[in-house]
Amino acid sequence: MARVKRKFIEAKFMGIPVYTFCLPVKHVSHIAYVAVRGKDDVEGAVQRVLSQRRISSIKDFILNGNQFFNTFILNWTDEQQRPSHKEGEITLPIVPAAAQLIDGQHRLEGLRIAMEENNSIGDQDVLVSLCIGLTTGQAAKIFLNINSEQKPVPKSLIYDLYGEVDDSGDHVINRARDIAGELNQNPDSPYYSAIKYPGAPRGAGVLDLSTVVSALKPHLTAEGAFAQNNLQSLNYQKQAVLNYFSAIRFYYEKDGLWTNRSKNPFLKSAGFSGAVDYLASTLLSKCADLKSFSIPTFKNLLQLDADELLTHEEIKHLDGKTARKKIAEYLNRQQQSALPSQDEYEF
Repeated sequence: MARVKRKFIEAKFMGIPVYTFCLPVKHVSHIAYVAVRGKDDVEGAVQRVLSQRRISSIKDFILNGNQFFNTFILNWTDEQQRPSHKEGEITLPIVPAAAQLIDGQHRLEGLRIAMEENNSIGDQDVLVSLCIGLTTGQAAKIFLNINSEQKPVPKSLIYDLYGEVDDSGDHVINRARDIAGELNQNPDSPYYSAIKYPGAPRGAGVLDLSTVVSALKPHLTAEGAFAQNNLQSLNYQKQAVLNYFSAIRFYYEKDGLWTNRSKNPFLKSAGFSGAVDYLASTLLSKCADLKSFSIPTFKNLLQLDADELLTHEEIKHLDGKTARKKIAEYLNRQQQSALPSQDEYEF
């Protein structure tokens, strides 16, 4: 029976000792097994049934020269052969199915399949965090902490952090979805819980996710309005959109119209899309000139007349393109009225 020695770091999380070290993929693959909750009647079983589609994607990711920086979490269960450690070095018996895989089952299965096509992958090191003899309750606590309590970062934030190419179609779609997520999940948003995602129960949400993404997407490219006005990062882009619609809501809330689905045009596809068109074509540049994308700035630029608020009744019989144009024209009234007369121009 082979044994390997590795330098390790020891820590305690939630009172559970954890040993973290590097180990070749081939050894992790040999000692690890998956215990599926509800299928395998063993202590510590918490894992889910594997997704073949996800495994295939991971295999391609590995074969393209990538590797994982996050750890594989194992729970050693073999009572006959146990790891031992002394003076910062752990000795690990390389025996089959000696440790349950608590986190990383799809990654490891993808690595196993990739090894079949490229044997050298087995010699690559990955990080392992090893626990010994966990109960099912302890294993479940770790599993839920990873898969429920930790909120993943928005996909498009990767482009901000690492400077990836900005003209990626996937990036633009992810960025639009991330902004839609902010509108839908932020309690201060005018569209809090109002965006309808695919598969949502009937009656949930008032504005389709596809509408929000389609309206925002053209303006989020490398040549789009946000980039042209030097709003490159996700945080600034979503805050500008949030503040803009918050300013519109301010005027409609005065008359109690914002939550009125039958009267508020901005709870409809054409209204939202037309408002985004106007934001991109006009207001972003005006805010950039003022060096402010705050709610008060948007309010001051819009100046919507309480006696002339546009309602859905006025656009519901129009086709989509015409309705969007009417929305933009309505929002532009204050800008037009603020223009000086031609006699005031200097030539």
